[in-house]
Formats: sequence, C-alpha cells, structure tokens
Amino acid sequence: MSKFSLLLALGTSAALALTGCQKTAEEVAQPTAISSDVKAQVKALGFGTQDIQAVEGGYRVEGDILLTPELLASQTGPSTLRVGAEEQYRTTNLVTGLPRVLTVSISSQFSAAYVTAIDEAIRRYNAAGLRLTFRRITSGTADLPVKYSSNLGSGVLGQSGGFPSGGNPAPGFTLVPNVINSSNTNYIATIMAHEMGHCIGFRHTDYYNRAYSCGGSTSNEGASTVGAVLIPGTPSAADPNSWMLACVGNGVNRPFNTNDVTALNYLY
Repeated sequence: MSKFSLLLALGTSAALALTGCQKTAEEVAQPTAISSDVKAQVKALGFGTQDIQAVEGGYRVEGDILLTPELLASQTGPSTLRVGAEEQYRTTNLVTGLPRVLTVSISSQFSAAYVTAIDEAIRRYNAAGLRLTFRRITSGTADLPVKYSSNLGSGVLGQSGGFPSGGNPAPGFTLVPNVINSSNTNYIATIMAHEMGHCIGFRHTDYYNRAYSCGGSTSNEGASTVGAVLIPGTPSAADPNSWMLACVGNGVNRPFNTNDVTALNYLY
C-alpha cells in the first residue's frame, strides 16, 4: 500500500527501506508539539487529530490534507445534511461560480511521465461532463499548481493544499517522485486525481474508517456536523474502488467508478 498525502500507506518492508535511505535531520528531530487549542480547532472542522503534524504552511491531517491557520480559524455553520457512516464525503466549502474552468500547471522539475499523468488526470475529470473542468497551462499562474518536493516526511507520496475557500479551490498540491518511485502513468494519474479531489472539496471515501483501505485498527478520521458531509446517492456500503479512498496499493489504477461519477455530478 502507499499513502496519498492524503497518506497512501507503504508496506512494512518498503517503509523500512525508505526510512533507511531517507533519514534526514528533519526526520529524526522530535515532532513539534501540537497545542490543545489547535487540536480543538481541527476537531471542530470535522478532521481527525490522531496523526496531526505541524508542517510548513499549517498542519497536515489524515495523511495528506493541509489545514492552514486561516482555515482553522474559520467559522463554518452546521450543515443541514447529516454526517454519513459509509458514503462518500465532501467538505462544507466547494468551488463556486460554475460553470468554471480551473487551470493546472506542473513544475518543470517533474519527468515527462508526470506531465503525461497530469493530462490523464485532467482527462478523467473532463470526461465526467461536469460544470467544473480543468485545463493545463504552461505559463502564467495556475489555479492548481502541481509542486515538486524531495521529502514531505517518511512514506508520504503527496499532500493537497487543503480544501476550497471563498469559492476557490485549494492552491494545488505537492508530490514526492522519489517516494512514488514509479513511471506508471495511470498510477501517478490516480494519485494526482485524488489530490485534485481534495482541492475541490472531497474527503476520503472511507473517512468513517480509514483502516478499510489502509489496514490496521479501525480509525474514524473525525466526526462533526461540519467538514464531512455525505453525498446523496453514494452507496451505504463500503466502496473498494473509489478514487478517494485514503490509501492505494503501489501501482494501482483507480479511474472514477460509477459511485465516484455520481458524487462528482452531485457537487459539480
């Protein structure tokens, strides 16, 4: 398994190998203590606090989601939709001003395989016939820049820039090619499409129990009347193939399934 940042969980042997070859001063340093006030803000927004980490720009929760100080301080009113138990989830903030085209750029530090993969991820969204579409640009400032990193922490494949705010998407996401360690177009596109999903307001499909895709003990990512709203029409049973599951197996391709398309069309 591999972790999205959303974190896609690596197998034990792979994780040990990565730890052995990527040990840096930053990794061996003691983790920054998280204050009770920050944990309370994270919980109030409907996110789990079990694996919260202080990172550049804010706090990473649930493996690959960045919560900025501005988002933590925001006051979101309760939703009229109930929080689900097993269905697909969205945040209370979405991209507005539809129909709308979001531009995407990719750092020149990435190899050609990643350029091909972002085009595939964009194709998957645009083929769904949504009022929200994507277009890659090679110059200018993009709505969703794909940024390069050599290290986001042990085993982390990537990290979204958060969730929508003020009707706009989160400002892109970051990937770590030396952890992804693959040139498989569909696998990389799956990771990219997953992070794009966070940027436009999707939570993990197995939010209610991330052990479903990641293994280990049962772990709910955090229940609240805000921040994790079920999407009507999505299944009441666990979905083993959704593109927004918290973890994905190494090399696995997850194009949108029927339930994913239902969720995408409900929101956009």
